[in-house]
Amino acid sequence: MCACVEKSAVETVYRKLQRNMQREEKQLDMLLEAVLNRLNDLKHSIGVMIHRLETEYETINWPTFLDNFALISSHLTGLMKILSTEIGTPLRNLTVLPLMLTPERDEALLQLTEGRVPIFSHDLAPDYLRTKPDPGAESRQAAHEAKANNLTVEASMKQVAQYNKVISHVWDIISKAKEDWENESSTRPGIQQTSSMADTQALVAAVGLGNGLTAPVGPPTGAGVMIPPAIRQGSPMSAVSPSGNAPMGKMPSGIKTNIKSANQVHPYR
Repeated sequence: MCACVEKSAVETVYRKLQRNMQREEKQLDMLLEAVLNRLNDLKHSIGVMIHRLETEYETINWPTFLDNFALISSHLTGLMKILSTEIGTPLRNLTVLPLMLTPERDEALLQLTEGRVPIFSHDLAPDYLRTKPDPGAESRQAAHEAKANNLTVEASMKQVAQYNKVISHVWDIISKAKEDWENESSTRPGIQQTSSMADTQALVAAVGLGNGLTAPVGPPTGAGVMIPPAIRQGSPMSAVSPSGNAPMGKMPSGIKTNIKSANQVHPYR
């Protein structure tokens, strides 16, 4: 009778432990799924930001950059909130152990890590499974923290005052530049007119229709000017100067000319 009671008690405890383990496994699966989703969102946001910095570095503006950075910050905040809720067993109480270590290339691991980890060997496993910073970085961080802790109150207040002074000076420079720019924009005249529509229309009418143009009264005189035949027939022939240039006016010529009729046959024809 006692053996039966002990056996039933052991079975009851075993069932409770089994149910607790199943519940913890489900909670762990839910936690890991939420963390993975948040990590994928974070990775996508970082990739988009890097792509914009590489391809749109000439056209990207500061508000767009701040929006992308704010999106990354929100993903990090959500991830930290998920980890801080500690659904089920806290992750800090769990231990990750490698199931298999090999120096050869693992295609399944390469596909699972999207091409980032091709080999999971004895030399690389400690670096991949590390949950603390690198020893060198950890020592430098500890040195900075010790230096900050040893800083006196007076020295810290002095540094804060200097920092505020620099910020105020920069703020004054930016404010003054903004005021000058606004004043210049407000007092700047409008775009000066460089053309006249009336003159343009008058020029088009003169070129296309001849409006406002008058014909010359007499034939023009001077070297290099061609005179129409109707005007040239009634005028006496002018003398040619020895230099070969035509005279500027009508000058009397001492050379006798013999004007032959136009119906006389040329001797070389």
